[in-house]
Amino acid sequence: MINQDVLVTVKTRYLKRESRIDKNRFVFSYTITIANNSPQTVQLVSRHWIVTNGDTLKNQEVHGDGVVGQQPYILPGEHFTYTSGTVMESIVGTMHGNYDLKDANGDLFHVEIPPFTLAAPHKVH
Repeated sequence: MINQDVLVTVKTRYLKRESRIDKNRFVFSYTITIANNSPQTVQLVSRHWIVTNGDTLKNQEVHGDGVVGQQPYILPGEHFTYTSGTVMESIVGTMHGNYDLKDANGDLFHVEIPPFTLAAPHKVH
């Protein structure tokens, strides 16, 4: 399968009420939409994220099965949306990674998720 047939879009949000600036705890949510533009059903099998703290450039890696406790099947022309979150030690950072998906033949393929910014409002120049 051609990876371009699966499109990933991201929307982020800073969660001020759950963050503690005095403790260098900054909480963000991100909403991911995975659109299947291929002619066959795909299944999201696993994820790999790299979260980078903007101040120290310290990385945190996250590996796991599926997303939010699910390994969803996404039909042709359909999409799957979920919201999750992360905690960082800085008010600005980035995330990137990939999903492993399985096509209708049972073959695994990767979909890269380009870096996206996590930032509190008015904190990015």
